[in-house]
Amino acid sequence: MEHYQPLDDVFQALADPTRRAVLGRLGQGPASISDLAKPFDMALPSFMKHIRLLEDSGWIRTAKQGRVRTCAIEKKQFAAVESWLSEQRSLWEARTDRLEQFVTKEEDAR
Repeated sequence: MEHYQPLDDVFQALADPTRRAVLGRLGQGPASISDLAKPFDMALPSFMKHIRLLEDSGWIRTAKQGRVRTCAIEKKQFAAVESWLSEQRSLWEARTDRLEQFVTKEEDAR
């Protein structure tokens, strides 16, 4: 199960609507933390917890220039999620194919 710990962190980050909204906004391009925080009715320290979790899980990277901290999306996490989802899709497609074969055999036997 240790193999999945990084993936657990990635999905944990996506579990919150605020973090998903931040990622959605960053999909349009980098933004400052103050710009990202504007639409949310929360104190900046609370918002920063979301930013830190996104950064710790690898979804975003931040860079400070002067007094402004800018966030940008990290595309490598999308590849990790895509890979896991692809594995799951293959697994479930194989299971449904076997179920279809079983049902078809039963119908032909009747």
